[in-house]
Amino acid sequence: MQTVPRTAEIQRSTSETEIRLSIGLDGAGESQVATGIGFLDHMLTALSRHSLIDLTVEAKGDLHIDFHHTTEDVGIVLGQALRHALGEKRGIRRYGAAAVPMDEALVEAALDISGRPFLAWSVVFPRDKVGEMDTELFEEFFRAFAMNAGLTLHVTQKAGTNAHHIAEACFKAVARALRQAVEPDPRMPGAIPSTKGSLAG
Repeated sequence: MQTVPRTAEIQRSTSETEIRLSIGLDGAGESQVATGIGFLDHMLTALSRHSLIDLTVEAKGDLHIDFHHTTEDVGIVLGQALRHALGEKRGIRRYGAAAVPMDEALVEAALDISGRPFLAWSVVFPRDKVGEMDTELFEEFFRAFAMNAGLTLHVTQKAGTNAHHIAEACFKAVARALRQAVEPDPRMPGAIPSTKGSLAG
């Protein structure tokens, strides 16, 4: 039984961004997201809903330059919050995988809450932007997230010609995989799912 609330709140302030973010791993997928980047807000809302992780994000960044710093820094802080909320990672399933279709697009995500950060990104977008957001920033977001959360994360596009659908399938696939991985495992409550006895890296 999960008794300790798995929550975290992180604040990060630099000359480029100011971010306040909180998560609750045992939530209902409720979110309040305001990054100043409409499409990123849409994706983070989907990530919250499909992972069942409650998420609040308030971000202010140098959007007059471009969206890079804000997108990457939100990924950094989200990863830090996830790592903090998981603590020693006792009793979790650890692994998660999902294949998510979005009309003609299909994306698979597989992850291991290993403590060894790695991103394998095999996604190709047919155009440079979705709305005003550069599609290259999705890789930057997931790399920042994986590195700071301590995840081994593979995101693989199997099909897709519409950039919006591809991006949305990426976020939803990661969300579904994350939901599996952070869930308490009733067969090993309180145990760290590793033969090493640690998932610190």
